[in-house]
Amino acid sequence: MTDVYTLGEPLGVVTSGRVRHDGEARLDVCGPEFTLAVALARLGHECAYLGKVGGDELGARVLTVLRGEGVDVTDMRVSEGLPTGLLLRESRVGREPRTAHYRTGSAGSRLSPGNVPIDRVGAAKMLHVTGLTAALGIDAQDAVRAAVSAARNADVVISFAVEYVPELWPSVREAEEVLSELACASHLLFLRQDELDLVKPALTPEREVVVNRGAKGATVRADRMRYDVQGWQVPVVDPSGAGEAFAAGYISAALDGLTPQERLYRGALLSAAAVTGVSDWQGLPTRAEL
Repeated sequence: MTDVYTLGEPLGVVTSGRVRHDGEARLDVCGPEFTLAVALARLGHECAYLGKVGGDELGARVLTVLRGEGVDVTDMRVSEGLPTGLLLRESRVGREPRTAHYRTGSAGSRLSPGNVPIDRVGAAKMLHVTGLTAALGIDAQDAVRAAVSAARNADVVISFAVEYVPELWPSVREAEEVLSELACASHLLFLRQDELDLVKPALTPEREVVVNRGAKGATVRADRMRYDVQGWQVPVVDPSGAGEAFAAGYISAALDGLTPQERLYRGALLSAAAVTGVSDWQGLPTRAEL
């Protein structure tokens, strides 16, 4: 049985210190669901990923990495004639990374409800979706809704990470409507401190809500109890990928039947591993390294 089924847009990412001046850059592949899938696979969980890539070298790299990490790519699609999306990220010590999105018309943004395998989603233990994929356009948004509906009909646990990126939404109001809808459909909710106001209707006592507070650690409210964990004091090379790594660690511990406090601890551990490297996912631990 698949432990976690997820869907999203895999991307190439070019990272540089300062784009207008630097003569060197680093090429990688990324995406919130991509990072989560790799993290879970390294911890020994069966994870399936649905997405679209272009018939280009970036798309080939995405598939090569996912296969090499042991992620189930049965449902991945290659769209010839369309490009794989790209991020251009400026990462400078002591500053928040600045990211430019080049994903309009990309293969991944064309994900649609017809691509969602209802039976495969319904056979998983958990479905994980994000608000970032829902922001890519009406087709991708409806694909997320189709997956959530399939999971609900099959009593599959739904995990939702808000992942609010303002520049991808037409307006804050539309973002609030869609993100609140998806958050209210979830059993497990991940969000940052600054995203709380976007999903107020979902912040009810019966829902497991995990709030990432950055360097201050994280908090979860589960079974009407609150648990906290402090962030690891580690040298931060690049904070990109920290949130997705945290969610993967938390979900992994939940699948292992651990307590909320232990789930937070594993989430913080993976988040620390993510920020100490230049890649969103390459420094994440295996099960043996936990």
